Amino acid sequence: MTEASLEALVPPVAKRVDTRREHHGDVFIDPYEWLRDKADPEVIGYLEAENDYVDRMTAHLEPLRQQIFDEIKSRTKETDLSVPTRQGDWWYYARTFEGKQYRVQCRCPVTDPDDWDPPILDEDTEIPGEQVLLDSNAEAEGHEFFALGAAMVSLDGNLLAYSVDTVGDERYTLRFKDLRTGQPYPDEIADIAAGATWAADHRTVYYLTLDAAHRPDKVWRYRLGSGEPPELVYHEADERFWLGVGLTRSEKYVFIASGSSITTEMRYADAADPDATFTVVLPRREGIEYSAEHAVIGGQDRFLILHNDGAVNFTLTEAPVSDPTRQRTLIPHRDDVRLDAVDAFAGQLVVSYRRAALPRVQLWPFGSDGTYGKPEEISFDSELMSCGLGGNPNWDSPKLRIRAGSLVTPAQIYDVDLATGERTLLREQPVLGGYRPADYIERRDWAQADDGTEIPVSIVHRADVEFPAPTMLYGYGAYELCTDPSFSIARLSLLDRGMVFVIAHVRGGGEMGRLWYEHGKLLAKKNTFTDFVAVARHLVDSGLTRPHQLVALGGSAGGLLMGAVANLAPDLFAGILAQVPFVDPLTTILDPSLPLTVTEWDEWGNPLSDSDVYSYMKSYSPYENVEAKRYPAILAMTSLNDTRVYYVEPAKWVAALRHANTDGNPVLLKTQMNAGHGGVSGRYKAWQETAFQYAWLLAAADRDRYGGGQEDNLDGRPQG
Repeated sequence: MTEASLEALVPPVAKRVDTRREHHGDVFIDPYEWLRDKADPEVIGYLEAENDYVDRMTAHLEPLRQQIFDEIKSRTKETDLSVPTRQGDWWYYARTFEGKQYRVQCRCPVTDPDDWDPPILDEDTEIPGEQVLLDSNAEAEGHEFFALGAAMVSLDGNLLAYSVDTVGDERYTLRFKDLRTGQPYPDEIADIAAGATWAADHRTVYYLTLDAAHRPDKVWRYRLGSGEPPELVYHEADERFWLGVGLTRSEKYVFIASGSSITTEMRYADAADPDATFTVVLPRREGIEYSAEHAVIGGQDRFLILHNDGAVNFTLTEAPVSDPTRQRTLIPHRDDVRLDAVDAFAGQLVVSYRRAALPRVQLWPFGSDGTYGKPEEISFDSELMSCGLGGNPNWDSPKLRIRAGSLVTPAQIYDVDLATGERTLLREQPVLGGYRPADYIERRDWAQADDGTEIPVSIVHRADVEFPAPTMLYGYGAYELCTDPSFSIARLSLLDRGMVFVIAHVRGGGEMGRLWYEHGKLLAKKNTFTDFVAVARHLVDSGLTRPHQLVALGGSAGGLLMGAVANLAPDLFAGILAQVPFVDPLTTILDPSLPLTVTEWDEWGNPLSDSDVYSYMKSYSPYENVEAKRYPAILAMTSLNDTRVYYVEPAKWVAALRHANTDGNPVLLKTQMNAGHGGVSGRYKAWQETAFQYAWLLAAADRDRYGGGQEDNLDGRPQG
C-alpha cells in the first residue's frame, strides 16, 4: 500500500474542547459540543472532511451502488399516473415523468356526475380537458432542495393553496393560484407549518405558524385577495402542545386540535362563516386524549368521539354537537384491540383499528333513522397484509377507497361498493422486470424479551435463500408509531442478493396497542432497546443469521435505538446504519429552546426537573455511554438543515466513537449539506441515497462478497 493510499485512510479528528454541563449534582464534560455552531466555518470544514472520508472509504462500493440504483430505476415505472380521486366536478391525480424528480399535480373534468368509477387514464395518451395544477419540477428549479407541503384546492374547485420548503428546515411559504386563469396571486405568506385548510366560503384559508422552538403554536385565518392582514384565531400558550387545523369531510366545521403526547383539546367553528368563533368540544384534562369527527346520524349533527378516559386502548362514543358531554358508547374498550380512528360518511362509519400487530378497517353502515347495521371487516388472506383508508374526500360517495399491501404484495388500491360490498382492484403498484411474489416468503415470527414479553417480528426473504443468511434488522419504537409490513421496490435489491429483511416491532411503537407504547417510553424506555437485542439474538439462535452477517437500521428515534444497541450488544452486529439519529438525547431534552424538548417531555420525561429522569436518560444516552470497546462498523447519516434532530448529535457521537474505538471497525459520518429530516429531495436523488445505504449494508453483512477495497483496513488507520 502506497503512502498516499495510507494517508487516504486516516479519518478526520475532531478537536476536543471541554464544555461543562451540571444538573442534579452530576457533572458531564462534553468535548464535542462546539460542533453545534454550524455558522462556524471550522464546523462546516469538519463536516466536509467527514464527507470526503466517507467517499474514500466507500469508493470500492461505487459499482455496487450503481447496480442498485439501476435496479431501482429499471423496476420503477418512471412515467406514470396515480388512480384518479373524485372531488366535486373533477378527477384529481398525480403524474410522474421519466427524468423528472418531482410529481406533477393534475385534474380532468368529470363527464358524468353519476359515474363514480375512476376513468382509466393512459400516461401516454392526451387526456381531454386535463389541467396542470402544480408542477413541482418547475417550483423546484434553481433549488438544491424542494419539499411540497400543502396542495389544497378550494371546495368550489377554483383556487389552489400550496406551500413549499426550499431549505429543509420545514418552514414553508404559502402561495396561491387561480385555477380558472392559471395565474398566481400576489399574496404570499412565509414561515408557516406545512399544511393549509380552505374554509367553506372558498376564499378563507387557515394555516399554522411556528414558534422559536419550531412548535406549531398559532392558527391564523386569511381571506385571499382581501388586502386585510391575517387574523390570529388561536394561540396555544402551553409549550407542551402542538396545533393542527383541518376541515371535516362533511365540510360543515373547521377543527383546531391542540395536543401533547398525552392530552388533547379540540375546538370547532362553522366552516362557512369566515368570522366564526371557535368552541371547545371537550375541555382538556391531563392525560386524556380524544379526537372528534362530525357525523349526521338520524338527521342530527353528532360528534363521534374516540377517547381513552378509563379505556387505555380507546373507546368510541357519540354525542350531540350541542352537548358533547352527553356521550353514548358505540364501541367499548377491548384489551386486544386498539381503536385508532373513526371516519364519518353520509351513510357509513369507517373504523380503523389494530389487532394482532396489524392495521385493520371495518365498515359500519347506519340508516336514516339513526340505527346502526352490522359492522363488516375488510379482510385479506395474507398473514401480513396491512389495510387502511385511501383518499376519500367526499361526504356522500357510493364508493370507499382503500389501500392494502404487504412485504411481498405491491401496494394495491381498491374501491369498495358501499351498497354491495363488492371490492374492485383499481391498481397494483407496477414492478417492472418480471417481479413474482411467489419467489419470496413473508412470515410472522415471535421473539421473547428478557421479561418474557412476546415481540412480533415480520420477516421477508427469497424462497431459495440458504440459512444462515445476511440479514438486515430494522426498528423504530417510539411515539406509538407503527412499522407495518409494506412493499418496497428498492428492497428487492437486498432480497435478490440473498439478504433477509426483518422488522422488530419493539415496545415504544403501537403495534400491539397502547400499553405496547406505554411500556417503551419514559422510565420504561430501555425495553425498546432490550427488545431489539432480544430479536437479534432470536434470529441468531434460530439459525436465520449469524452476528457477522447481521446489520441493523433505524432512523430518528430509531437512530436512538441504533446508538443504544451499539452500546448494549456490539458483538451481535456486523454493522449499524443510523439515519438522522437522536443519539444525544439528554443534551437535547435539557434545552427547552430546542424543537425536541418541551413537547417531548411527555415521551422521555423532564430531566431538568426530575433527577430520576436525568439519571435514567443518562444511563442509555448513546453519546454519553460510548466506551473503549470494539464496536461494529457504523455509518451515521444526517442533514445540515434538519430541525428535528440536529446534525450535531450524530457528529458528536461519531467523534466520540472514533476517539474511543481505537482498534475497531470504521465509523463514518455522512452529512447532506442541502437537506432536512427526511433526507435529500427528488426521487432520483433519493434512489441514489438508498443505493448508497444498501451497498454499505450489504458490504457490512457479507464482507467476503462485497467488503473489498479500503474498508478491509478495519480501524481506518495506516498499517505497518
